[in-house]
Amino acid sequence: MRELAERGVLQGQTGAYVSTADVSEARVPATLQATIAARIDRLDPKAKSTLSAAAVIGSKFSRDLLEPLGIDPVLDDLVSGELIDQITFTGNPAYVFHHPLIRTVAYESQLKSDRAELHRRLAAAIEAREPQSADQNAALIAEHVEAAGDLHGAYAWHMRAATWATNRDIGAAHTSWRRARQVADRLPDDDPDRMANRITPRTLLCASAWRVGGSGADTGFNELRELCAATGDQRSLAIGMAGLVTEHFLKANRREASRLAAEHVELLESIGDPTLAVALSFAALVAKQDTGEMAEVMRWAQRVIDLAEGDPAKGNLIIGSPLAVAIAWRGTARWCLGIAGWNDDVHQAIATAHAFDPTTFGGVIWFTYVNAIAYGVLKPDAIVLRNTAEALAVAEQSGDDFALDLARGARGVALVHLGGPQHEAGLNLLAKIRERAMNQRFALMALPIMDIHFAREKARLGDLDGAVELARTVVDDLFASGGCIWSALATTVLVEALAQRGGNVDLEDVQTAIDRLAAVPTDPGFVLNELALLRLQAMLARAHGDETAYGDYRDRYRAMARSLGFEGHIALAEAMP
Repeated sequence: MRELAERGVLQGQTGAYVSTADVSEARVPATLQATIAARIDRLDPKAKSTLSAAAVIGSKFSRDLLEPLGIDPVLDDLVSGELIDQITFTGNPAYVFHHPLIRTVAYESQLKSDRAELHRRLAAAIEAREPQSADQNAALIAEHVEAAGDLHGAYAWHMRAATWATNRDIGAAHTSWRRARQVADRLPDDDPDRMANRITPRTLLCASAWRVGGSGADTGFNELRELCAATGDQRSLAIGMAGLVTEHFLKANRREASRLAAEHVELLESIGDPTLAVALSFAALVAKQDTGEMAEVMRWAQRVIDLAEGDPAKGNLIIGSPLAVAIAWRGTARWCLGIAGWNDDVHQAIATAHAFDPTTFGGVIWFTYVNAIAYGVLKPDAIVLRNTAEALAVAEQSGDDFALDLARGARGVALVHLGGPQHEAGLNLLAKIRERAMNQRFALMALPIMDIHFAREKARLGDLDGAVELARTVVDDLFASGGCIWSALATTVLVEALAQRGGNVDLEDVQTAIDRLAAVPTDPGFVLNELALLRLQAMLARAHGDETAYGDYRDRYRAMARSLGFEGHIALAEAMP
Protein backbone atom coordinates (compact mmCIF):
# COMPACT_ATOMS: atom_id res chain seq x y z
CA MET A 1 0.00 0.00 0.00
CA ARG A 2 2.84 2.39 0.80
CA GLU A 3 4.42 2.17 -2.64
CA LEU A 4 1.06 2.76 -4.28
CA ALA A 5 0.19 5.64 -2.01
CA GLU A 6 3.52 7.36 -2.61
CA ARG A 7 2.95 7.19 -6.38
CA GLY A 8 -0.61 8.41 -5.99
CA VAL A 9 -2.14 5.17 -7.23
CA LEU A 10 -5.31 3.62 -5.92
CA GLN A 11 -6.79 0.55 -7.55
CA GLY A 12 -10.52 0.15 -7.21
CA GLN A 13 -12.75 -2.82 -7.75
CA THR A 14 -13.80 -1.82 -11.23
CA GLY A 15 -10.68 -0.18 -12.57
CA ALA A 16 -7.76 1.98 -11.53
CA TYR A 17 -7.10 5.65 -11.10
CA VAL A 18 -3.48 6.49 -11.79
CA SER A 19 -1.38 9.51 -11.01
CA THR A 20 -0.54 11.93 -13.80
CA ALA A 21 3.05 11.96 -12.56
CA ASP A 22 4.11 8.94 -14.60
CA VAL A 23 2.95 10.54 -17.87
CA SER A 24 5.71 13.13 -17.95
CA GLU A 25 8.34 10.57 -17.01
CA ALA A 26 8.23 9.03 -20.49
CA ARG A 27 10.36 10.88 -23.04
CA VAL A 28 9.22 10.19 -26.59
CA PRO A 29 11.70 10.55 -29.48
CA ALA A 30 10.46 13.14 -31.96
CA THR A 31 10.06 10.73 -34.88
CA LEU A 32 8.18 8.18 -32.77
CA GLN A 33 5.98 10.89 -31.31
CA ALA A 34 5.07 12.08 -34.78
CA THR A 35 4.20 8.54 -35.85
CA ILE A 36 1.97 7.91 -32.82
CA ALA A 37 0.37 11.35 -33.13
CA ALA A 38 -0.46 10.67 -36.77
CA ARG A 39 -2.19 7.41 -35.83
CA ILE A 40 -4.22 9.21 -33.16
CA ASP A 41 -5.17 12.03 -35.55
CA ARG A 42 -6.63 9.52 -38.01
CA LEU A 43 -9.04 8.19 -35.39
CA ASP A 44 -12.77 8.78 -35.44
CA PRO A 45 -13.56 11.82 -33.17
CA LYS A 46 -15.30 9.61 -30.57
CA ALA A 47 -12.39 7.16 -30.52
CA LYS A 48 -9.93 10.03 -30.24
CA SER A 49 -11.91 11.56 -27.34
CA THR A 50 -12.00 8.15 -25.67
CA LEU A 51 -8.21 7.77 -25.98
CA SER A 52 -7.59 11.30 -24.66
CA ALA A 53 -9.83 10.78 -21.64
CA ALA A 54 -8.27 7.39 -20.95
CA ALA A 55 -4.82 9.02 -20.97
CA VAL A 56 -5.99 11.39 -18.24
CA ILE A 57 -7.38 8.51 -16.15
CA GLY A 58 -4.18 6.48 -16.26
CA SER A 59 -2.44 3.47 -17.71
CA LYS A 60 -5.38 1.26 -16.67
CA PHE A 61 -9.03 2.26 -17.10
CA SER A 62 -12.54 0.97 -17.69
CA ARG A 63 -15.74 2.11 -19.35
CA ASP A 64 -17.37 3.25 -16.11
CA LEU A 65 -14.44 5.59 -15.50
CA LEU A 66 -14.83 7.20 -18.92
CA GLU A 67 -18.56 7.87 -18.86
CA PRO A 68 -18.51 10.35 -15.90
CA LEU A 69 -16.11 12.47 -17.98
CA GLY A 70 -18.80 13.06 -20.59
CA ILE A 71 -17.34 10.49 -22.95
CA ASP A 72 -19.33 8.01 -25.04
CA PRO A 73 -16.61 5.35 -25.03
CA VAL A 74 -15.48 3.78 -28.30
CA LEU A 75 -13.17 1.00 -27.19
CA ASP A 76 -13.36 -1.74 -29.82
CA ASP A 77 -11.79 0.45 -32.49
CA LEU A 78 -8.93 1.32 -30.16
CA VAL A 79 -8.34 -2.35 -29.37
CA SER A 80 -8.39 -3.37 -33.03
CA GLY A 81 -6.03 -0.50 -33.82
CA GLU A 82 -3.62 -1.82 -31.16
CA LEU A 83 -3.69 1.43 -29.24
CA ILE A 84 -5.16 -0.22 -26.15
CA ASP A 85 -5.52 -3.82 -24.93
CA GLN A 86 -8.41 -5.43 -23.07
CA ILE A 87 -7.05 -7.29 -20.04
CA THR A 88 -10.23 -8.47 -18.26
CA PHE A 89 -13.42 -9.66 -19.93
CA THR A 90 -15.98 -10.24 -17.17
CA GLY A 91 -17.96 -7.75 -15.16
CA ASN A 92 -16.66 -4.29 -15.99
CA PRO A 93 -13.83 -4.99 -18.50
CA ALA A 94 -10.50 -3.28 -17.85
CA TYR A 95 -8.16 -1.89 -20.48
CA VAL A 96 -4.54 -0.74 -20.63
CA PHE A 97 -2.53 1.20 -23.18
CA HIS A 98 -0.77 -1.01 -25.69
CA HIS A 99 2.43 0.88 -24.91
CA PRO A 100 3.16 3.61 -22.30
CA LEU A 101 4.35 5.96 -25.06
CA ILE A 102 0.89 5.89 -26.64
CA ARG A 103 -0.57 7.21 -23.42
CA THR A 104 2.13 9.87 -23.17
CA VAL A 105 1.45 11.19 -26.67
CA ALA A 106 -2.33 11.02 -26.22
CA TYR A 107 -2.02 12.96 -22.98
CA GLU A 108 0.42 15.63 -24.11
CA SER A 109 -1.22 16.26 -27.50
CA GLN A 110 -4.39 17.60 -25.89
CA LEU A 111 -5.04 21.31 -25.42
CA LYS A 112 -4.14 22.21 -21.85
CA SER A 113 -7.59 23.63 -21.24
CA ASP A 114 -9.28 20.44 -22.44
CA ARG A 115 -6.96 18.28 -20.38
CA ALA A 116 -7.53 20.41 -17.28
CA GLU A 117 -11.28 20.06 -17.66
CA LEU A 118 -10.97 16.28 -17.86
CA HIS A 119 -8.85 16.25 -14.70
CA ARG A 120 -11.45 18.41 -12.95
CA ARG A 121 -14.27 16.07 -13.98
CA LEU A 122 -12.29 13.00 -13.00
CA ALA A 123 -11.54 14.39 -9.54
CA ALA A 124 -15.23 15.12 -9.03
CA ALA A 125 -16.18 11.67 -10.34
CA ILE A 126 -13.79 9.88 -7.97
CA GLU A 127 -15.15 11.80 -5.00
CA ALA A 128 -18.78 11.26 -6.01
CA ARG A 129 -18.33 7.62 -6.92
CA GLU A 130 -16.92 6.57 -3.55
CA PRO A 131 -17.84 9.33 -1.08
CA GLN A 132 -17.23 7.03 1.88
CA SER A 133 -13.64 6.56 0.64
CA ALA A 134 -12.90 10.21 -0.08
CA ASP A 135 -10.18 10.37 2.56
CA GLN A 136 -8.55 7.20 1.27
CA ASN A 137 -8.68 8.55 -2.31
CA ALA A 138 -7.61 12.06 -1.28
CA ALA A 139 -4.05 11.82 -2.61
CA LEU A 140 -5.34 10.80 -6.02
CA ILE A 141 -8.05 13.46 -6.08
CA ALA A 142 -5.42 16.04 -5.13
CA GLU A 143 -3.30 15.18 -8.15
CA HIS A 144 -6.19 15.55 -10.56
CA VAL A 145 -7.32 18.80 -8.94
CA GLU A 146 -3.76 20.09 -9.19
CA ALA A 147 -3.54 19.05 -12.84
CA ALA A 148 -6.79 20.95 -13.39
CA GLY A 149 -5.02 24.11 -12.19
CA ASP A 150 -6.91 24.54 -8.89
CA LEU A 151 -4.03 25.16 -6.48
CA HIS A 152 -6.19 25.88 -3.44
CA GLY A 153 -8.25 22.77 -4.02
CA ALA A 154 -5.17 20.65 -4.61
CA TYR A 155 -3.55 21.94 -1.41
CA ALA A 156 -6.64 21.04 0.62
CA TRP A 157 -6.81 17.53 -0.84
CA HIS A 158 -3.08 16.88 -0.33
CA MET A 159 -3.42 17.91 3.32
CA ARG A 160 -6.53 15.76 3.69
CA ALA A 161 -4.63 12.80 2.27
CA ALA A 162 -1.77 13.33 4.73
CA THR A 163 -4.15 13.53 7.66
CA TRP A 164 -5.74 10.22 6.68
CA ALA A 165 -2.34 8.52 6.24
CA THR A 166 -0.56 9.90 9.32
CA ASN A 167 -1.24 6.91 11.58
CA ARG A 168 -1.63 4.42 8.72
CA ASP A 169 1.37 5.04 6.46
CA ILE A 170 3.70 7.84 7.50
CA GLY A 171 5.66 7.59 4.26
CA ALA A 172 2.50 8.32 2.28
CA ALA A 173 1.67 11.18 4.66
CA HIS A 174 5.08 12.73 4.01
CA THR A 175 4.55 12.42 0.26
CA SER A 176 1.27 14.32 0.55
CA TRP A 177 2.78 17.00 2.80
CA ARG A 178 5.64 17.51 0.36
CA ARG A 179 3.19 17.89 -2.51
CA ALA A 180 1.10 20.32 -0.46
CA ARG A 181 4.28 22.31 0.20
CA GLN A 182 5.07 22.44 -3.50
CA VAL A 183 1.55 23.62 -4.32
CA ALA A 184 1.66 26.29 -1.62
CA ASP A 185 4.97 27.62 -2.96
CA ARG A 186 3.30 28.12 -6.36
CA LEU A 187 0.55 30.35 -4.97
CA PRO A 188 0.80 34.03 -6.01
CA ASP A 189 2.69 36.33 -3.62
CA ASP A 190 -0.47 38.36 -2.97
CA ASP A 191 -2.57 35.31 -2.09
CA PRO A 192 -3.81 35.81 1.50
CA ASP A 193 -3.41 32.10 2.29
CA ARG A 194 0.10 31.70 0.86
CA MET A 195 2.16 32.04 4.04
CA ALA A 196 -0.10 29.89 6.18
CA ASN A 197 -0.23 27.23 3.49
CA ARG A 198 3.55 27.26 3.13
CA ILE A 199 4.05 26.90 6.89
CA THR A 200 1.59 24.11 7.70
CA PRO A 201 3.01 21.21 5.63
CA ARG A 202 6.57 22.22 6.53
CA THR A 203 5.59 22.14 10.18
CA LEU A 204 4.21 18.63 9.97
CA LEU A 205 7.15 17.39 7.89
CA CYS A 206 9.56 18.69 10.53
CA ALA A 207 7.55 17.36 13.43
CA SER A 208 7.28 13.80 12.10
CA ALA A 209 10.57 13.39 10.21
CA TRP A 210 11.81 10.97 12.88
CA ARG A 211 9.10 8.50 11.90
CA VAL A 212 10.39 8.26 8.33
CA GLY A 213 14.17 8.24 8.68
CA GLY A 214 15.46 6.38 11.70
CA SER A 215 18.48 8.59 12.15
CA GLY A 216 16.47 11.71 11.46
CA ALA A 217 15.59 12.96 8.01
CA ASP A 218 16.43 16.46 6.77
CA THR A 219 13.58 18.35 8.36
CA GLY A 220 14.04 21.73 6.68
CA PHE A 221 13.65 23.35 10.09
CA ASN A 222 15.64 26.47 9.27
CA GLU A 223 13.28 27.34 6.44
CA LEU A 224 10.31 26.78 8.72
CA ARG A 225 11.84 28.99 11.41
CA GLU A 226 12.28 31.82 8.91
CA LEU A 227 8.67 31.59 7.81
CA CYS A 228 7.43 31.47 11.41
CA ALA A 229 9.57 34.47 12.35
CA ALA A 230 8.12 36.43 9.44
CA THR A 231 4.57 35.72 10.58
CA GLY A 232 5.00 35.46 14.36
CA ASP A 233 3.68 31.89 14.29
CA GLN A 234 4.97 30.44 17.56
CA ARG A 235 2.68 27.42 17.50
CA SER A 236 4.01 26.09 14.20
CA LEU A 237 7.55 26.78 15.37
CA ALA A 238 6.92 24.70 18.49
CA ILE A 239 5.48 21.82 16.48
CA GLY A 240 8.39 21.83 14.06
CA MET A 241 10.89 22.17 16.88
CA ALA A 242 9.63 18.92 18.38
CA GLY A 243 10.94 17.23 15.26
CA LEU A 244 14.29 18.99 15.52
CA VAL A 245 14.75 17.86 19.13
CA THR A 246 13.84 14.31 18.15
CA GLU A 247 16.20 14.42 15.17
CA HIS A 248 19.16 15.27 17.42
CA PHE A 249 18.12 12.56 19.89
CA LEU A 250 17.94 9.94 17.15
CA LYS A 251 21.34 10.98 15.82
CA ALA A 252 22.74 10.65 19.38
CA ASN A 253 23.60 14.36 19.53
CA ARG A 254 22.84 14.23 23.23
CA ARG A 255 24.06 17.62 24.43
CA GLU A 256 22.28 19.49 21.63
CA ALA A 257 19.09 17.44 22.04
CA SER A 258 19.01 18.20 25.77
CA ARG A 259 19.66 21.91 25.22
CA LEU A 260 16.97 22.18 22.57
CA ALA A 261 14.54 20.19 24.73
CA ALA A 262 14.82 22.76 27.50
CA GLU A 263 14.29 25.57 24.99
CA HIS A 264 11.34 23.72 23.52
CA VAL A 265 9.64 23.28 26.91
CA GLU A 266 10.06 27.01 27.62
CA LEU A 267 8.48 27.82 24.26
CA LEU A 268 5.52 25.54 24.94
CA GLU A 269 4.99 27.03 28.37
CA SER A 270 5.09 30.54 26.93
CA ILE A 271 2.39 29.62 24.40
CA GLY A 272 0.19 28.28 27.17
CA ASP A 273 -1.86 25.80 25.12
CA PRO A 274 -2.45 22.61 27.17
CA THR A 275 -3.34 20.48 24.15
CA LEU A 276 -0.24 21.58 22.27
CA ALA A 277 1.94 20.90 25.31
CA VAL A 278 0.52 17.39 25.58
CA ALA A 279 0.96 16.75 21.85
CA LEU A 280 4.63 17.71 21.77
CA SER A 281 5.75 16.27 25.11
CA PHE A 282 7.46 13.25 23.62
CA ALA A 283 10.41 15.27 22.24
CA ALA A 284 11.61 16.67 25.57
CA LEU A 285 10.95 13.37 27.35
CA VAL A 286 13.08 11.22 25.04
CA ALA A 287 15.90 13.79 24.91
CA LYS A 288 16.13 14.31 28.65
CA GLN A 289 15.94 10.62 29.53
CA ASP A 290 18.79 9.86 27.16
CA THR A 291 21.07 12.16 29.13
CA GLY A 292 19.80 10.76 32.43
CA GLU A 293 18.10 13.99 33.53
CA MET A 294 15.34 12.05 35.20
CA ALA A 295 14.14 14.80 37.54
CA GLU A 296 13.24 16.83 34.43
CA VAL A 297 11.62 13.78 32.84
CA MET A 298 9.59 13.26 35.99
CA ARG A 299 8.50 16.90 36.17
CA TRP A 300 7.50 17.18 32.52
CA ALA A 301 5.84 13.74 32.36
CA GLN A 302 3.68 14.60 35.35
CA ARG A 303 2.83 17.96 33.79
CA VAL A 304 1.64 16.21 30.62
CA ILE A 305 -0.37 13.65 32.59
CA ASP A 306 -2.11 16.45 34.47
CA LEU A 307 -2.84 18.42 31.29
CA ALA A 308 -4.19 15.36 29.49
CA GLU A 309 -6.88 15.02 32.17
CA GLY A 310 -7.25 11.30 31.56
CA ASP A 311 -7.89 11.62 27.82
CA PRO A 312 -5.53 9.12 26.10
CA ALA A 313 -6.08 10.72 22.67
CA LYS A 314 -5.65 14.35 23.70
CA GLY A 315 -2.97 16.05 21.63
CA ASN A 316 -2.66 13.17 19.15
CA LEU A 317 -1.10 15.42 16.53
CA ILE A 318 2.03 13.30 16.06
CA ILE A 319 1.80 10.50 18.63
CA GLY A 320 -1.39 8.48 18.88
CA SER A 321 -1.50 8.70 22.68
CA PRO A 322 0.80 11.27 24.30
CA LEU A 323 -0.71 10.30 27.66
CA ALA A 324 0.50 6.69 27.31
CA VAL A 325 4.00 7.92 26.44
CA ALA A 326 4.05 10.32 29.40
CA ILE A 327 2.95 7.58 31.81
CA ALA A 328 5.68 5.30 30.42
CA TRP A 329 8.34 7.93 31.01
CA ARG A 330 7.01 8.77 34.47
CA GLY A 331 7.44 5.10 35.31
CA THR A 332 11.01 5.11 34.02
CA ALA A 333 11.79 8.30 35.93
CA ARG A 334 10.33 6.81 39.09
CA TRP A 335 12.50 3.70 39.09
CA CYS A 336 15.58 5.68 38.08
CA LEU A 337 14.97 7.95 41.07
CA GLY A 338 13.97 5.14 43.44
CA ILE A 339 10.36 6.32 43.71
CA ALA A 340 7.55 3.82 44.25
CA GLY A 341 4.72 3.40 41.77
CA TRP A 342 6.79 2.74 38.67
CA ASN A 343 5.41 -0.76 38.16
CA ASP A 344 1.84 0.54 38.05
CA ASP A 345 2.95 3.10 35.47
CA VAL A 346 4.44 0.36 33.31
CA HIS A 347 1.20 -1.61 33.24
CA GLN A 348 -0.99 1.47 32.73
CA ALA A 349 1.15 2.84 29.90
CA ILE A 350 1.09 -0.45 27.99
CA ALA A 351 -2.66 -0.95 28.53
CA THR A 352 -3.34 2.59 27.28
CA ALA A 353 -1.02 2.35 24.25
CA HIS A 354 -2.47 -1.00 23.23
CA ALA A 355 -5.53 0.67 21.70
CA PHE A 356 -3.52 3.03 19.51
CA ASP A 357 -1.34 2.94 16.40
CA PRO A 358 1.69 0.63 16.05
CA THR A 359 4.21 3.44 16.60
CA THR A 360 2.60 4.45 19.88
CA PHE A 361 2.33 0.83 21.03
CA GLY A 362 5.86 -0.07 19.91
CA GLY A 363 7.29 3.11 21.43
CA VAL A 364 5.69 2.50 24.81
CA ILE A 365 6.85 -1.13 24.77
CA TRP A 366 10.41 0.10 24.09
CA PHE A 367 10.23 2.88 26.69
CA THR A 368 8.94 0.58 29.42
CA TYR A 369 10.88 -2.61 28.77
CA VAL A 370 14.24 -1.94 27.08
CA ASN A 371 15.67 0.25 29.84
CA ALA A 372 14.05 -1.63 32.70
CA ILE A 373 15.06 -5.13 31.58
CA ALA A 374 18.59 -4.15 30.56
CA TYR A 375 19.13 -2.41 33.89
CA GLY A 376 17.84 -5.30 35.99
CA VAL A 377 14.68 -3.54 37.14
CA LEU A 378 12.37 -6.08 35.50
CA LYS A 379 12.91 -9.70 34.54
CA PRO A 380 11.26 -10.92 31.33
CA ASP A 381 8.25 -12.87 32.59
CA ALA A 382 5.21 -14.22 30.76
CA ILE A 383 3.55 -10.78 30.62
CA VAL A 384 6.65 -9.16 29.12
CA LEU A 385 7.01 -11.93 26.57
CA ARG A 386 3.35 -11.70 25.58
CA ASN A 387 3.42 -7.90 25.23
CA THR A 388 6.66 -7.79 23.23
CA ALA A 389 5.46 -10.59 20.93
CA GLU A 390 2.19 -8.77 20.32
CA ALA A 391 3.93 -5.46 19.63
CA LEU A 392 6.18 -7.20 17.11
CA ALA A 393 3.24 -8.89 15.38
CA VAL A 394 1.29 -5.62 15.17
CA ALA A 395 4.30 -3.75 13.79
CA GLU A 396 4.99 -6.45 11.18
CA GLN A 397 1.41 -6.14 9.92
CA SER A 398 1.52 -2.34 9.84
CA GLY A 399 4.42 -1.93 7.41
CA ASP A 400 5.74 0.94 9.58
CA ASP A 401 9.52 0.47 9.70
CA PHE A 402 10.02 2.67 12.75
CA ALA A 403 7.37 0.85 14.76
CA LEU A 404 8.86 -2.46 13.62
CA ASP A 405 12.36 -1.52 14.79
CA LEU A 406 11.04 -0.40 18.17
CA ALA A 407 9.21 -3.69 18.60
CA ARG A 408 12.22 -5.70 17.43
CA GLY A 409 14.44 -3.97 19.96
CA ALA A 410 12.13 -4.57 22.90
CA ARG A 411 11.54 -8.18 21.91
CA GLY A 412 15.25 -8.78 21.36
CA VAL A 413 16.26 -7.39 24.77
CA ALA A 414 13.56 -9.47 26.47
CA LEU A 415 14.68 -12.71 24.79
CA VAL A 416 18.38 -12.11 25.42
CA HIS A 417 17.79 -11.57 29.13
CA LEU A 418 15.37 -14.49 29.28
CA GLY A 419 18.18 -16.79 28.17
CA GLY A 420 17.68 -20.40 27.30
CA PRO A 421 16.70 -21.54 23.81
CA GLN A 422 15.40 -18.08 22.79
CA HIS A 423 18.64 -16.30 23.62
CA GLU A 424 19.96 -16.63 20.08
CA ALA A 425 16.71 -15.35 18.58
CA GLY A 426 17.01 -12.26 20.76
CA LEU A 427 20.57 -11.62 19.61
CA ASN A 428 19.46 -11.91 16.00
CA LEU A 429 16.82 -9.24 16.54
CA LEU A 430 19.37 -6.94 18.16
CA ALA A 431 21.79 -7.57 15.31
CA LYS A 432 19.09 -6.54 12.86
CA ILE A 433 18.53 -3.31 14.79
CA ARG A 434 22.25 -2.59 14.86
CA GLU A 435 22.58 -3.17 11.13
CA ARG A 436 19.69 -0.82 10.37
CA ALA A 437 21.10 1.87 12.66
CA MET A 438 24.51 1.63 11.00
CA ASN A 439 22.82 1.98 7.60
CA GLN A 440 20.91 5.10 8.73
CA ARG A 441 17.61 3.26 8.68
CA PHE A 442 17.06 3.35 12.43
CA ALA A 443 18.20 5.60 15.25
CA LEU A 444 21.89 5.90 16.06
CA MET A 445 20.91 6.29 19.71
CA ALA A 446 20.20 2.52 19.68
CA LEU A 447 23.82 1.59 18.91
CA PRO A 448 25.19 1.68 22.46
CA ILE A 449 22.24 -0.38 23.70
CA MET A 450 22.92 -3.05 21.10
CA ASP A 451 26.70 -2.99 21.55
CA ILE A 452 26.43 -3.31 25.33
CA HIS A 453 24.59 -6.57 24.82
CA PHE A 454 27.02 -7.80 22.17
CA ALA A 455 30.01 -7.00 24.39
CA ARG A 456 28.45 -9.04 27.18
CA GLU A 457 27.81 -11.87 24.72
CA LYS A 458 31.46 -11.84 23.65
CA ALA A 459 32.49 -12.19 27.28
CA ARG A 460 30.03 -15.05 27.80
CA LEU A 461 31.57 -16.91 24.88
CA GLY A 462 35.10 -16.36 26.18
CA ASP A 463 36.20 -13.61 23.78
CA LEU A 464 37.33 -11.35 26.59
CA ASP A 465 39.61 -9.22 24.44
CA GLY A 466 36.76 -8.53 22.03
CA ALA A 467 34.38 -7.83 24.91
CA VAL A 468 36.77 -5.36 26.53
CA GLU A 469 37.46 -3.58 23.25
CA LEU A 470 33.79 -3.20 22.33
CA ALA A 471 32.67 -2.21 25.84
CA ARG A 472 35.49 0.32 26.17
CA THR A 473 34.49 1.90 22.85
CA VAL A 474 30.88 2.24 24.01
CA VAL A 475 31.90 3.73 27.36
CA ASP A 476 34.27 6.25 25.78
CA ASP A 477 31.68 7.30 23.20
CA LEU A 478 28.99 7.77 25.84
CA PHE A 479 31.15 9.92 28.07
CA ALA A 480 32.44 11.92 25.10
CA SER A 481 28.87 12.69 24.00
CA GLY A 482 28.03 14.34 27.29
CA GLY A 483 26.96 11.38 29.37
CA CYS A 484 24.00 9.11 28.92
CA ILE A 485 21.57 7.00 30.89
CA TRP A 486 23.41 3.97 29.49
CA SER A 487 26.78 4.95 31.00
CA ALA A 488 26.31 2.85 34.15
CA LEU A 489 25.37 -0.31 32.25
CA ALA A 490 28.17 0.14 29.71
CA THR A 491 30.66 0.62 32.55
CA THR A 492 29.30 -2.50 34.25
CA VAL A 493 29.86 -4.64 31.17
CA LEU A 494 33.38 -3.24 30.73
CA VAL A 495 34.28 -3.92 34.37
CA GLU A 496 32.81 -7.44 34.21
CA ALA A 497 34.96 -8.27 31.18
CA LEU A 498 38.09 -6.70 32.67
CA ALA A 499 37.61 -8.51 35.98
CA GLN A 500 37.02 -11.80 34.19
CA ARG A 501 40.25 -11.33 32.22
CA GLY A 502 41.91 -10.51 35.52
CA GLY A 503 45.37 -9.12 34.75
CA ASN A 504 47.02 -6.50 36.94
CA VAL A 505 46.54 -3.83 34.29
CA ASP A 506 42.94 -4.91 33.94
CA LEU A 507 42.30 -4.34 37.64
CA GLU A 508 43.81 -0.88 37.36
CA ASP A 509 41.45 -0.23 34.45
CA VAL A 510 38.56 -1.49 36.60
CA GLN A 511 39.39 1.10 39.24
CA THR A 512 39.64 3.82 36.59
CA ALA A 513 36.25 2.86 35.13
CA ILE A 514 34.64 2.83 38.59
CA ASP A 515 36.10 6.22 39.46
CA ARG A 516 34.95 7.65 36.16
CA LEU A 517 31.36 6.52 36.74
CA ALA A 518 31.43 7.71 40.36
CA ALA A 519 32.38 11.19 39.18
CA VAL A 520 29.30 11.56 36.99
CA PRO A 521 26.92 14.17 38.44
CA THR A 522 23.36 12.85 38.81
CA ASP A 523 20.01 14.06 40.04
CA PRO A 524 19.31 13.55 43.77
CA GLY A 525 18.00 10.04 44.32
CA PHE A 526 19.31 8.67 41.00
CA VAL A 527 19.87 5.01 41.88
CA LEU A 528 21.23 3.48 38.68
CA ASN A 529 24.80 4.61 39.13
CA GLU A 530 24.72 3.95 42.87
CA LEU A 531 23.52 0.37 42.40
CA ALA A 532 26.08 -0.30 39.70
CA LEU A 533 28.90 1.15 41.77
CA LEU A 534 28.08 -0.98 44.82
CA ARG A 535 28.21 -4.16 42.74
CA LEU A 536 31.35 -3.16 40.84
CA GLN A 537 33.18 -2.12 44.00
CA ALA A 538 32.30 -5.49 45.52
CA MET A 539 33.77 -7.22 42.46
CA LEU A 540 36.96 -5.17 42.68
CA ALA A 541 37.34 -5.77 46.41
CA ARG A 542 37.03 -9.52 45.92
CA ALA A 543 39.57 -9.43 43.07
CA HIS A 544 42.00 -7.76 45.48
CA GLY A 545 41.23 -10.36 48.17
CA ASP A 546 39.63 -7.82 50.53
CA GLU A 547 36.80 -9.97 51.90
CA THR A 548 35.73 -7.40 54.49
CA ALA A 549 35.19 -4.67 51.91
CA TYR A 550 33.61 -7.19 49.57
CA GLY A 551 31.08 -8.27 52.21
CA ASP A 552 30.21 -4.68 53.03
CA TYR A 553 29.59 -3.71 49.40
CA ARG A 554 27.68 -6.95 48.74
CA ASP A 555 25.37 -6.50 51.69
CA ARG A 556 24.68 -2.88 50.83
CA TYR A 557 23.99 -3.87 47.24
CA ARG A 558 21.58 -6.62 48.36
CA ALA A 559 19.74 -4.31 50.72
CA MET A 560 19.36 -1.60 48.10
CA ALA A 561 18.18 -4.01 45.40
CA ARG A 562 15.58 -5.47 47.76
CA SER A 563 14.35 -2.11 48.98
CA LEU A 564 13.84 -0.94 45.39
CA GLY A 565 12.23 -4.18 44.28
CA PHE A 566 14.45 -4.48 41.20
CA GLU A 567 14.04 -8.12 40.19
CA GLY A 568 17.19 -8.45 38.11
CA HIS A 569 19.42 -6.83 40.70
CA ILE A 570 17.88 -8.94 43.47
CA ALA A 571 18.80 -12.08 41.54
CA LEU A 572 22.35 -10.83 40.93
CA ALA A 573 22.77 -9.87 44.57
CA GLU A 574 21.50 -13.20 45.86
CA ALA A 575 23.96 -15.01 43.56
CA MET A 576 26.94 -13.19 45.11
CA PRO A 577 28.70 -15.50 47.61
